[in-house]
Amino acid sequence: MPKKSAPAAADLPAPPQTPVRVGIGGWTFEPWRGSFYPPGLPHAQELAHASRRLTAIEVNGTFYSTFKPDTFRKWRAATPEGFVFSLKAHRVTTHRRELAKAGDAVQRFIGSGIAELGDRLGPIVWQFMPTHAFDPADFGAFLELLPPKVDGLALQHVMEVRHPSFIDPAYLALAERHGAATVFTDSPKFPSFETPQGPIVYARLMDAQPRFVSGYAPAALDALAAQARGWVAGRPTYVFFINGHKEKAPAAAEALLKRLAGTSAPAPG
Repeated sequence: MPKKSAPAAADLPAPPQTPVRVGIGGWTFEPWRGSFYPPGLPHAQELAHASRRLTAIEVNGTFYSTFKPDTFRKWRAATPEGFVFSLKAHRVTTHRRELAKAGDAVQRFIGSGIAELGDRLGPIVWQFMPTHAFDPADFGAFLELLPPKVDGLALQHVMEVRHPSFIDPAYLALAERHGAATVFTDSPKFPSFETPQGPIVYARLMDAQPRFVSGYAPAALDALAAQARGWVAGRPTYVFFINGHKEKAPAAAEALLKRLAGTSAPAPG
């Protein structure tokens, strides 16, 4: 009997539509092949498939590499209307001793062609080293470098700080003054804020447990759905499953989407 071919992305049902965008980190990962991706799906079609199962993806590759404008155009063309990419800014912008001197690097990243994503362009995540302590003057100078727009597209800037010294009202005041969002995380390793601050809510969830199908207990996903419904009141909200048990991330994202949409009974954790 001939093998069944993988379904075309265009034939997939749309993911549950909710005010909260939910996704994963990247779309290329070997353990997802045969589970999240159907057997036989060509690798070149994985983005098209993932973008029709979820509502957002955080791109980690932009943290390590510079992409050409044509790459961003291809990503846009492969994804459906309403889907959003979050981009991690290149590490050369944030992994430095003096953030105030990052102006050229920031402009290179912003001008690298990200505007080619058009309406698929979502938040920009600026991730700082765990060893980088909070210096109000230097951090404030960095925030001054971040442009509000690129080629007419509004930019949403998200700060992912990783040093405990950022648990400081002065940091929150700086972020608020510059219209930047602060990351919420469930990881015990990094600072987080119970009430995310800023014009958007951006959650990076990292505390998956291997004993659960999705990395999270059903009750934990129920609680997260309730929390996200509270966040979304008046603010765009993004939730990404980014964790050490990456093979479980798509299941967690889809389980959360179903809970938020109320389209079915809660899926197993």
